[in-house]
Amino acid sequence: MISDDRIIFGLLAAVLAFVFATRGRAGWAKFYTFVPIILVCYLVPSLMVTFGLIDVSESQLWPAAKDYFLPAALFLMTLSIDMKGIIGLGAKALIMFGTATLGIIIGGPIALWTVAQFDPSIIGTGDTAAWRGLATLAGSWIGGGANQTAMLEVYGYDESRYAALIAVDIIVANIWMVFLLYGAGASERVDRWLGADSSAIDRLRDKMANYTASVERVASANDLVLLLGATFAVVGLSHLVGTGLEAFFADLLGPESVLASSFFWVVVVATTLGLGASFTRARDLEGVGASKFGTVFIFMLVAIIGTKMNILQLGDAPGFMAVGLIWMLVHVILLLAVAKIIRAPFFFVAVGSKANVGGAASAPVVAAAFHPALAPVGVLLAVLGYAVGTYGAIICAEMMRAIG
Repeated sequence: MISDDRIIFGLLAAVLAFVFATRGRAGWAKFYTFVPIILVCYLVPSLMVTFGLIDVSESQLWPAAKDYFLPAALFLMTLSIDMKGIIGLGAKALIMFGTATLGIIIGGPIALWTVAQFDPSIIGTGDTAAWRGLATLAGSWIGGGANQTAMLEVYGYDESRYAALIAVDIIVANIWMVFLLYGAGASERVDRWLGADSSAIDRLRDKMANYTASVERVASANDLVLLLGATFAVVGLSHLVGTGLEAFFADLLGPESVLASSFFWVVVVATTLGLGASFTRARDLEGVGASKFGTVFIFMLVAIIGTKMNILQLGDAPGFMAVGLIWMLVHVILLLAVAKIIRAPFFFVAVGSKANVGGAASAPVVAAAFHPALAPVGVLLAVLGYAVGTYGAIICAEMMRAIG
């Protein structure tokens, strides 16, 4: 089993290279028609973990990807964004985000009650009570890691049992991501089933593609150093500001506050700087490949996120895993029902869901699976998820407390 991060990263890079080398070949075209490229880049690393080729239990690839690739991708993908076009997407994006949040809030108590009918012992007592542990899952699935940690502190769940909840969080969320990435590759068919009008999304996508074509030029070494130099300067600045704001809000509001998370501020700062630069001449850097480099970083994130899913772990903590699967099913059914009623495009279903279940680390990845120009929509909704995560998780936890 390979555990050296340097070798694992090389294997992941080889997977990406193979996928992109074969995507245009006749023999593979039909395969990629049914299995989207981004899904392959996600599933192959997960299979490497599942079947024991690589061991990521001590890996630092995800922290590095989250600290370097993610803020770089956020800046590069927002550098040339059309904010007017994003605003023009309308209210359906917010409705589906709110529906996704509601699905998590009510899904928890429904799932816990359902499983308790078959296995009453799952309820537990004291600091091992199921509702206390599941509150951390609600925090993660509405907001993110910071909200999850906040719930652990607020409700005092037994930390020796916390690993089981982490496994449920990762496995269930990543199984749902498989379906979202597949749906992104078949979004036109799903939109027809939903009766959705995706014209506003198509217009934004086409407008961004046309802008890229209008400013595109052969990049010189000077251009590329300028682009990447500015990008990683922004990454460094985002961490500098994030660290400072983390300390400030930890003193002001306590370390359990969402605002006392440096990752939250890294996401906000990198996105804000990208959006700000989009109103200046820096937007012309799109012509030398800003969004293309952003796409490269997104695919690296996809491959590394894939290593976080080991399907064999479904057998661990079966009671909690059953709760998690039913919980996610409630979330999905509610999303699809509302989308069908208001005829919302599948893009809003996918991004609204991942802005909750995944946050800023995966919402832009799913959005970019539809088109790189749409990644900032995922970022903006994910930031909103951080804002409401703690409040939604508390409501969900109190409802589950009433059951337990």
